[in-house]
Amino acid sequence: MNTKLIPLAAVALAFAGTHVQAQEVVKIGYVGPMSGQSAHLGTDTQNGTRLAIEDLNAKGFKIGGKPVKFVLQAEDDAADPKQATSAAQKLADAKINGVIGHQTSGTSIPASRIYYNAGIPQISASATSPVYTHQKFNTTFRVVANDNKLGATLGQYAVQKLGAKKIAVIDDRTAYGQGVADEFGKGARKAGAGAVQIVAREFTNDKATDFNAILTNIRAKNPDLVFFGGMDSVGGPLLRQMKALGIKARLMGGDGICTEAMPRLAGATAGEAPIVCAEAGGVAAGQQQKMEEFAARYKKRYNQNLQIYAPYAYDATMAMVQAMADAKSADPKKYLPFLAKVKYAGVTGEIAFDAFGDIKDGALTLYTFKDGKRTLIEVVK
Repeated sequence: MNTKLIPLAAVALAFAGTHVQAQEVVKIGYVGPMSGQSAHLGTDTQNGTRLAIEDLNAKGFKIGGKPVKFVLQAEDDAADPKQATSAAQKLADAKINGVIGHQTSGTSIPASRIYYNAGIPQISASATSPVYTHQKFNTTFRVVANDNKLGATLGQYAVQKLGAKKIAVIDDRTAYGQGVADEFGKGARKAGAGAVQIVAREFTNDKATDFNAILTNIRAKNPDLVFFGGMDSVGGPLLRQMKALGIKARLMGGDGICTEAMPRLAGATAGEAPIVCAEAGGVAAGQQQKMEEFAARYKKRYNQNLQIYAPYAYDATMAMVQAMADAKSADPKKYLPFLAKVKYAGVTGEIAFDAFGDIKDGALTLYTFKDGKRTLIEVVK
């Protein structure tokens, strides 16, 4: 009797060992504002990351021929640099395999040093400050165009397409807001060749709600365009107060105000106000069907419309995992060189990086708002 039981026990042990080996876990971190004024954008980006992980697990993705299970570890940085570094250290201590985030430039930049020191690749789906990828950290990447391109393109468009002559510029003093506003000013001056005036240069902060003083000063200068560098949580109330003060100038801004939430935050004024904004990213005509299909899947999964960054976070996650597959390893040290040269055909277009970790041939999408809804103008490169 015992001689028959021993082989059966051996078989059971062997099967158990095989089962354990099949449970390799790959941890993907996400950090963004899950609380505070920009929580709606942070949730959107996290949702895009989560959807990618769910897709990977659903199709039984393998790395080096071995099945893996992807798990998401999400942390809230509340768009605050200090909280961002704490979240980054938490992920580093957890020996995360890779990070999608952070959302803002002001949080991505300080967190990037922690990931670099830990050797963990970081891909932001939204941070646009050139500083982020120009720190000589080989672990930093982004899947959208940077502020140099975003601001300069908007400045050129304001002058050459919108005919702006007298421009007021406001920024929220964040790394993103100040950076894109400065580049906008340079682009407008260059495009205007001396015929354009920056009649006011004003500053606020990323939690402000009262703009009466700076807008009163701007109104006296009678600009035909106001550029705002900052997020929709400030840009919406700013637009509302512009209209209340009778400022008829067009409002222009970057991707921070180019969100589905902007009309709600601006109140009734958004539906009638002339707004032009640009999303740091863009989908050419050939990609439009992919984007529409993604938006439909997103709404079905989360019962809400995507805001702006979800498809870029989805592509960032997929590009990171593609590099793991190419390296046949989820070990950051082993797949990092493959991430630097990855080519992934994503929802938003091809994901490939230059020597700095910036997206190659990054596109921008210009939008306006009609009847309270974001409406495409054109995609530019």
